[in-house]
Amino acid sequence: QCVRECLADQDEGGSVFSNMAELDDTSGFRSALVLYVNGVRHEVADADPDMTLLEYLRSPAVALPGTKLGCGEGGCGACTVMVSTWDAEASRPRHASVNACLAPLCACDWCAVTTVEGIGAVGTGLHPIQRRLVALHGSQCGFCTPGIVMALYALFREHPRLSTAELEEHFDGNLCRCTGYRPIWD
Repeated sequence: QCVRECLADQDEGGSVFSNMAELDDTSGFRSALVLYVNGVRHEVADADPDMTLLEYLRSPAVALPGTKLGCGEGGCGACTVMVSTWDAEASRPRHASVNACLAPLCACDWCAVTTVEGIGAVGTGLHPIQRRLVALHGSQCGFCTPGIVMALYALFREHPRLSTAELEEHFDGNLCRCTGYRPIWD
């Protein structure tokens, strides 16, 4: 209704929408969000526009508890996941670490989301980043670990060759209150 009123106000002469029924034609639109989570296609019908990606990932429908809710404000990084999109101009995927507690689920339409469960697990084999953190005691309580792993994973997927200085520069969105950062850097 709001769209109709705004268009009617802007189109006093009737040239834009001569027939307001055109606004009701939704035949060319999808009725569900489509996203891929750890390689599995998800269609979300009637998505709640207030739902965050974190809420969706931890919901019973998806049941991926590795992505944590820490501060809920994007400051701690415990909820970090990798969101990938296709860059048509560069003809390659783009990978970014995203705070799932802030990302609206609706913004992830046609995106691929990778969580810590999607890159490795004890039963199926750990990713090299996970193995390195374990080997060098880079985790104490473990609450921040999934977010740190995913921030590093997304960074290396987008920029495979980084210097230590570049790595440290990009690693400012994840907090660890227990371990300290030396074992994580190692």
